[in-house]
Amino acid sequence: MCEKAGVIVRMLQGCNSMTKLRKIHSHVITSGLQHHPPIFDNLLRFCAVSVTGSLSHALLLFQHFDSDPSTTAWNYLLRGFSVSSTPLSSLLFYNQMLLSTRPDIYTFSFALKACEKLRSVPKCREIHGSVIRSGFHSDNIVSTGLVRCYSATGNIDIAFKVFDEMPVRDLISWNAMISCLSHAGLHHQALSMHKRMENEGVCVDAYTIVALLSSCAHVSALNMGVMLHRKACDVRCEGSVYVGNALIDMYAKGGSLENAVSVFNGMRKRDVTTWNSMIMGYGVHGKGIDAISFFREMVTFGVRPNAITFLGLLLGCSHQGLVKEGAEHFKMMSSEFCLSPNVKHYGCMVDLYGRAGEFDKALEMVHASSCHEDPVLWRTLLGSCKIHRNLELGEVAMKKLVQLKAFNAGDYVLMTSIYSAANDAQGFASMRKLMRSHELRTVPGWSWIEIGDQVHKFVVDDKMHPESALIYSELKEVVRRAVLAGYKPEVSNVTGSGFSDRCLGSAFHSEKLAIAYGLMRTPAGTALRITKNLRVCRDCHSFTKCVSKAFSRDIIVDYAMCKIYMTPRGIKKKAEEEENEKRKKKREGGGGEASQEVDQPCTPAVQQKMLMVEEPTGLLCEEIVKEGLISYQ
Repeated sequence: MCEKAGVIVRMLQGCNSMTKLRKIHSHVITSGLQHHPPIFDNLLRFCAVSVTGSLSHALLLFQHFDSDPSTTAWNYLLRGFSVSSTPLSSLLFYNQMLLSTRPDIYTFSFALKACEKLRSVPKCREIHGSVIRSGFHSDNIVSTGLVRCYSATGNIDIAFKVFDEMPVRDLISWNAMISCLSHAGLHHQALSMHKRMENEGVCVDAYTIVALLSSCAHVSALNMGVMLHRKACDVRCEGSVYVGNALIDMYAKGGSLENAVSVFNGMRKRDVTTWNSMIMGYGVHGKGIDAISFFREMVTFGVRPNAITFLGLLLGCSHQGLVKEGAEHFKMMSSEFCLSPNVKHYGCMVDLYGRAGEFDKALEMVHASSCHEDPVLWRTLLGSCKIHRNLELGEVAMKKLVQLKAFNAGDYVLMTSIYSAANDAQGFASMRKLMRSHELRTVPGWSWIEIGDQVHKFVVDDKMHPESALIYSELKEVVRRAVLAGYKPEVSNVTGSGFSDRCLGSAFHSEKLAIAYGLMRTPAGTALRITKNLRVCRDCHSFTKCVSKAFSRDIIVDYAMCKIYMTPRGIKKKAEEEENEKRKKKREGGGGEASQEVDQPCTPAVQQKMLMVEEPTGLLCEEIVKEGLISYQ
């Protein structure tokens, strides 16, 4: 390399903007060195790879290069487009490259990255074949790319096979596999990978901990999360804002808001996600007032809220019955922060008004939204109609869902329940007939409970658990003691006309089995934390409350972006509140029976005294947490 070319290469290596690069490029052209390979490679590298580069300029350079580009030059172009908004271009250049140049491990790595973004299964398999033929199938970088690509396309089994066949698995490979499992919703497998990782003597880092904490949050594996918190301190990564955010999310979803607040207070650096995690935590726990207070503190600290911030606020207001406050913050979202509400925010407002029984405003909110044809809004309205037994509006909402061709088994179950409560035998029968004619099936429900460092999963009427016989024996005793504490089992919803719906009742829902197993395998006085993928039915709600009272246990059930807290102290206060209400009615000459606990939303004051969050309509949550709605199993 001549001295002049060497100077230009060093200038390019220190370049930090396109303005400087264009000046250097001009000098290169006037010097006649535009086809000098090292200079060309460095020009292309900056344009294609640098954050301040320009892919269009890189393409221009590439098209005007006279000689055959080197593998390195092709790789720069592939890398730039693989992480751009047009990853297909990366694969097109990959195909073009194969005609003239031999690929290396980086070529395959960048092509797989583009394939991952495009979710292309055929191309992934084609590249995998080329990798094997080229002899790179044992390389860690390429194998990790294959794991990510197969996972992104939903082929987890193949990703596992590639991972298992790697001769040597480094920390990056383990992190990729755990992260892919977590993103795919296979949280139990992700957590089990950590044990396997430990057995092979591989130490965790911040990326491992963040992925594992995400899985802990989804299955409420609080004990595992606490252990990972200790590990984060051991490897000195607890100061990372990403680790801190993951810890807050895990503690909040695991039912330990105190620890979430403690982590938040201990963080030296916070971003908007940190604040959002706390606000969403308060919202999910039904602590709307605390969420609003935290929001005000966030704004005071100069952190600009985003759409997720307001989603957490509106959830908290909805779950706590703060209608006025929710409406104020919904307006504030656009008026003060120029944020456009999306379907989730409108859904929260429909839920807020619906739970409060303000159906005119709920319906007005549906029609006023830009997404009034979205089934989530009508499904949320239908759930509110079930709570308040509003048959007329429920039929309107159900008719709209049918028109949108967006109905599912959960919608029919809700409408059937409304007809049942209204003693409408004809409507009830028509819903049952429609369910059979459309061959609809409810989403299967399951519950998790963490015992020690193991997460146990149950489905309705589960017989697959190795201790199944003991669990059912224990459950009989639990039911007996719950009955003594006031539990009245609802075998089915029976109306005056004598018809029933088997979809609406089961003796052994998954949360009952999880509670029984938790009582079997934990010391007296230990709090039980259970996660459920679907909404809790009225019977299980009542059962959980009476078990908490009978066994003097705190029981937390986390389901569909909401939590139920059952504490003996809270239940006693609720009973006192109901007794005082009855006495007040007698003094005023009102009399009459109090409305059923789950069918009518509580006032904020009563909710605070109950130390629990009532069952929400639950219908908006399917979009927020990507879960199907909502059977009673």
